[in-house]
Amino acid sequence: MPVLTYLGHSAFLVTSNHGSVVIDPFLTGNPTARTKPGDLKVDAVLLTHAHGDHLGDGVEIARANDAVIVAPFELANYCAGKGAKVHPMHIGGAHAFPFGRVKLTIAHHGSAAPDGTYCGNPCGFLLTMDGKTLYHPGDTALFYDMKLIGEMHPIDVAVLPIGDNFTMGIDDAVKAAELLSPRMVVPMHYKTFDIIDSDPQEFARRVTERGVQCRVVGIGEILEY
Repeated sequence: MPVLTYLGHSAFLVTSNHGSVVIDPFLTGNPTARTKPGDLKVDAVLLTHAHGDHLGDGVEIARANDAVIVAPFELANYCAGKGAKVHPMHIGGAHAFPFGRVKLTIAHHGSAAPDGTYCGNPCGFLLTMDGKTLYHPGDTALFYDMKLIGEMHPIDVAVLPIGDNFTMGIDDAVKAAELLSPRMVVPMHYKTFDIIDSDPQEFARRVTERGVQCRVVGIGEILEY
């Protein structure tokens, strides 16, 4: 059974019997983070896009752990140029790793690194470990193909951004939960900064009213799924 640990913002640590991965590890400079890059022992780093609050400490963590960075092609190449071991992928593609299966989905957002380097398209991830599937859409707007994603890939947990301004707000995230039809949703990408100060309890209430189970996971808390 995989274990999900919320590291703050959009960062999650996922561990299972076959390995550990971290997704979008924005820790340094994150005012809500309690975990430091050196605390993490992982086999892979999954990056949805190159913005600083998602790329974060990804290269440092990968190099320290001799871990592979899994990311869209252009972002993977950017990280390789920083000395990281990488496995480039692209949207629609899937690959079986020792720790589990990763498939990339579309995401409507941007992807430029902090130094201004264009890093291709952003993505979302379907991560399957120990037979359970986690959907991490990265920073995305609402899109109707979420329904297709949910139909083709039964989702055990979907972590959804609710902060608005840069991503979906609560209204759109509630609709995303309806389209995806996961077994459970977890809100993310809120309250890190004042401009994304959305209420996760409001999201949880509205999603639950629509028949989708929701769990608000505090920073540092774990969820077995």
